[in-house]
Amino acid sequence: MDRQQISRLAHAHHPIAAPLADESVARLLERATAGREDGRALDLGCGEGAWLVRALAARPRWHAVGVDLDARALTRARETATALGVERRIGLHHLDAREFTAKEPFDLVLCVGSTHAFGGLLPTLAAARELLAPGGRLLVGEAFWQREPSRAALDGLGSTPDEFGDLATTTGLVLADGWTPVSGHVSTERDWDDYEFAWTGSLAEWALDHPDHPDAAAAREAADRHRTEWLHGYRGTLGFVTYLLRRD
Repeated sequence: MDRQQISRLAHAHHPIAAPLADESVARLLERATAGREDGRALDLGCGEGAWLVRALAARPRWHAVGVDLDARALTRARETATALGVERRIGLHHLDAREFTAKEPFDLVLCVGSTHAFGGLLPTLAAARELLAPGGRLLVGEAFWQREPSRAALDGLGSTPDEFGDLATTTGLVLADGWTPVSGHVSTERDWDDYEFAWTGSLAEWALDHPDHPDAAAAREAADRHRTEWLHGYRGTLGFVTYLLRRD
């Protein structure tokens, strides 16, 4: 079972692919689109388009573009957009986010939980800068260390101690790069637990419901492994911050 398929199944009941509750997503989107009745939003690594379709449903005069490498996730995004009646205001591109170019800049750029596509936070900020209109806003989500990671945490994440900094260090990088946080959200332990239980539970339940599927055993093994890595590894160690940023 490939990684994209695992992710699609795991996010069946938590389409926001990050440890954020629906209320926090709504608040961040409201703040990100505030002051503009009409505008253009771009999500780099949009997956199933959960951020964009919610933004469009709340803002009837906004338009959006989503970019992702997972064709099936984009199909789901189209289906969701159609169900919500916003399909005419969204364009979806099966493309590496690093290769996306636009003739016109965007009023809002999003990259929440997908900074790995650009090689980290700073390259993501650089890419967003080229796509953002003057006075526009960037919504970016990134991991950080809540405490010094143990060997179990690093092994579970396949990470290294220097891959992330703490919250102060991460925020300092953003500021030094010429961005100002105007709002944000630090995911709580409840956010994380809800997300991880949804991720592992959705994947395991799919395996239970499809015992004869060729990928059932692989799905169950992936769910069990992820649960162990979380509970016995990085729980309470890996944090997640979503910044709403503007350029100086």
